[in-house]
Amino acid sequence: MSTPSPQETAAAGPESQAPAAAGRQDTAGLGRDDVAHLARLARLALTDEELDHFAGQLSAVLDAVAEVGKADVGDVPPMTHAVPLTNVTREDVVMPSLPRDVVLGQAPAAEDDRFRVPQILGEEE
Repeated sequence: MSTPSPQETAAAGPESQAPAAAGRQDTAGLGRDDVAHLARLARLALTDEELDHFAGQLSAVLDAVAEVGKADVGDVPPMTHAVPLTNVTREDVVMPSLPRDVVLGQAPAAEDDRFRVPQILGEEE
């Protein structure tokens, strides 16, 4: 059996559209009905086996997130990144490169010592 389409769900009437919390178990995770609801919203057709499988997986993920949420972070200052960011640029040094004629010789089209590219904006030359 697959998850009904949004059209099938709407045709069944409002009594068939239970709130997402109805499928929840006693964990912080998602129940089978929650996964079915999310699948309908995402317009995914899931089999009964897939609903059960994904409900278990998503519950495990949400339980892990809930565990992290229990951490005592009262003395941790707010930050935007876990590690300080540093700008790792190098000096802009002129170095030898390939000769222009070699590079342009490999190009599909060249004109006036430059790459020739198709016109894209409809501009006049």
